[in-house]
Amino acid sequence: MDYKNKMKTLGFLTAIFVSLSVGAGPEISAQDYVPTPVTVSKEKVKVDGKLYYSHIVLERQTLYSICKAYGVTAAEVYEANPTLIDTGLKKNAIILIPVSGQVTDRNTTVKEGKDTTDTTKGKPAKQKKKKKEKEGDFIVHTVRWYEDLDVISEKYGIPVEAIMQANGLSGRKLSNRQKLKIPVVATPLPEEVGNAEETAPADTTETAADTLNRHALFPGIPAGKKKVDAILMLPFNAGAERPSEGNMDFYCGALLAVKDLGDSGISVDLSVYDVADGNLHITVERLQKSDVVIGPVSSGDLGRLLGVAPEGTVIVSPLDHRAESLVETHENLIQAPSSTKAQYKDLADWINEDRSPADPVIVIHEKGYNILGDDTAMETILGESGIPYKTFSYSILEGREITKSLEGMMSADACNRVLVMSESEAFVNDVVRNLNLMIHNKYDIVLYGPSKIRSFETIEVDNLHNVRLHTSVSYYIDYDSPEVRRFVMQYRALYNTEPTPYAFQGYDIVHFFLKSCSDYGRGMIDRIGEKRVSLLQADFKFGRVSEGGGYINNAVRRVVYGPDYSVTLE
Repeated sequence: MDYKNKMKTLGFLTAIFVSLSVGAGPEISAQDYVPTPVTVSKEKVKVDGKLYYSHIVLERQTLYSICKAYGVTAAEVYEANPTLIDTGLKKNAIILIPVSGQVTDRNTTVKEGKDTTDTTKGKPAKQKKKKKEKEGDFIVHTVRWYEDLDVISEKYGIPVEAIMQANGLSGRKLSNRQKLKIPVVATPLPEEVGNAEETAPADTTETAADTLNRHALFPGIPAGKKKVDAILMLPFNAGAERPSEGNMDFYCGALLAVKDLGDSGISVDLSVYDVADGNLHITVERLQKSDVVIGPVSSGDLGRLLGVAPEGTVIVSPLDHRAESLVETHENLIQAPSSTKAQYKDLADWINEDRSPADPVIVIHEKGYNILGDDTAMETILGESGIPYKTFSYSILEGREITKSLEGMMSADACNRVLVMSESEAFVNDVVRNLNLMIHNKYDIVLYGPSKIRSFETIEVDNLHNVRLHTSVSYYIDYDSPEVRRFVMQYRALYNTEPTPYAFQGYDIVHFFLKSCSDYGRGMIDRIGEKRVSLLQADFKFGRVSEGGGYINNAVRRVVYGPDYSVTLE
């Protein structure tokens, strides 16, 4: 999706969710997002023998709300309306909704015919629908770009394992337009609509937000119904020729969180401010009224906000790791991204969990550099974990000569667990190269390191798999997760593009903190450390840094590079 179209889509959504200012000025007025209710259509049509509802799309109806009302999945709607993939929902368009066994109406008149959907003109248009191909005892299914095995399994009611066996699949990866054989099983024919017992549409479609509410956000505590007053402050630079894409993506994810919260019964009053020019454009009175302020991003802007915010104003630092320094002296500040120190503490705990008493632990760092900025910081972390370890340091110029010295610290009969303490790409690359040489010499080695290693372009990925990299990360997206897949489908349908990590972060932060405000009101800040919460891209487990200080996120995710070239979330 090109940038102009993305901005156009975002502008439309802004009109629905909130009002966004494009330059310096007063507060942006916010409005509640009120989705248009979806009423199940009374009119049905038959196409190639299959029964569909004929639904007219109204303004502010979303694919999610339509699917929820009819008790179908987004994949089923896309299957019935292939043009939706390219055009998206349009006001007054007529779309076909498959009739499930649970969604029936004895008073509905069924119209026989070949009418299908013309989403560009909003009128029924005749269109040939391709019949399902059959091959022996199989239906041949052509994989669409948005489908995976779980979606296809749900569509046909056939277990994933049966589909994999029928097609000789050893893994779950599918490609667009791939042909799959779906085993045919006998199923009872549905009753004629005219004789069907009248039932209400089942409200069974679960969004990422529903799942998070049910499983993650403080189980057992019912979601509140009160209105949440929130402020979002980001440097959009909206008046520039090319505004900030990362912050716009964050905002796109935030809007989806607001929508999901609204659908779950939480009313959100969201005010949005563009602070790209360094000015806050907000009054003390407005801050005092809010339940939570998310942003600004930079430590400088956060410092200015903290200087004027009334006592008790909850402020969330959403993106910048460097803003953590402000938490020590501001008890109302919450640092959402986990710190580098939290990553290393988790790595030490991880080594302690994995190692046997015979496994040597070696900490490697570059001469003259300390990643944590404190000579005793890592010693304290390792000391608290109770791990016996050896340290080894060298400069990049010594890289070719250090393997013999390292071999002297290793065991040929146990697993050598190496922790690299550096974010220098050149140094880490050299460490990985040397460890690969030692693995070739039959040493058993596992490397533990910070998340930044995964972004180093000069390190060969094969080498990371060879050393079985174990890394603790602030952010990791598991695309096999049902919650993530639902979010991606909604994002594609709404914005016609793929979500970036900023979009996931916007969803996670806005959903978590606004939901917490709904549950606890202003007492939220004292409750957010009670549970570890897993969201789409990040985990949250907050702890107060000190008496008089604020909260930091101590939760990270563990990622393992397997020798079989897998990358998995532990």
